[in-house]
Amino acid sequence: MKFKLNDYIINYEVVRKDNKNLYFRFDENCNLIITAPRFISDKEVQNLIMKNSSAILKMYEDALERSKRDEKFWYLGKSYEVNFDNRVKDIEVGEDTITCFNEEALEDFYAKECERVFKEEIDVCKKCFNNLPDFDLKIRRMRTRWGVCNTRKNIITLNSELLKKDISLIDYVIVHEMAHFFEANHSKNFWHIVEEVIPDYKIKRKKLRY
Repeated sequence: MKFKLNDYIINYEVVRKDNKNLYFRFDENCNLIITAPRFISDKEVQNLIMKNSSAILKMYEDALERSKRDEKFWYLGKSYEVNFDNRVKDIEVGEDTITCFNEEALEDFYAKECERVFKEEIDVCKKCFNNLPDFDLKIRRMRTRWGVCNTRKNIITLNSELLKKDISLIDYVIVHEMAHFFEANHSKNFWHIVEEVIPDYKIKRKKLRY
């Protein structure tokens, strides 16, 4: 489904759940995802789209801007132009360029760096906690979360997209998930634990839109 807003044609999808409220968000392809209660009709959804058109327009333009930034290769908080050269055997990371053999080599580099960087930062963050249980690390791409802590299985899962962020933001997510081993919910005590390690966590949380 689609609708016109100013000069834009916006594709949208309605996802019905047992919610009390209706929510708007744009996915990575700049499609509007509307999470709506089951009792709201399609006509009511369309009316709400028009009623919130100004907010949706701003959200769409923000999503377009993010998609333009994502066209570059982001690594640890910095964007790089990628050059493919079949004479290159190893990845060459310059000041603002990355040179590699092909797309597959770039993906392999990214996967290995996720493993290396996340494990190194986990070792750093572990020193900030006492009585932290042993846990396993999993890495996968997630659409809505930067990290997940499974306290029952002692597993922390980190979003592979996190490698695009600055180290300080990676550390925040790791500390956030580690704190869940002591407080399962986002209680006042949970945020106190996070704040003891990262005093400016609110700024980092805002940057990540966690």
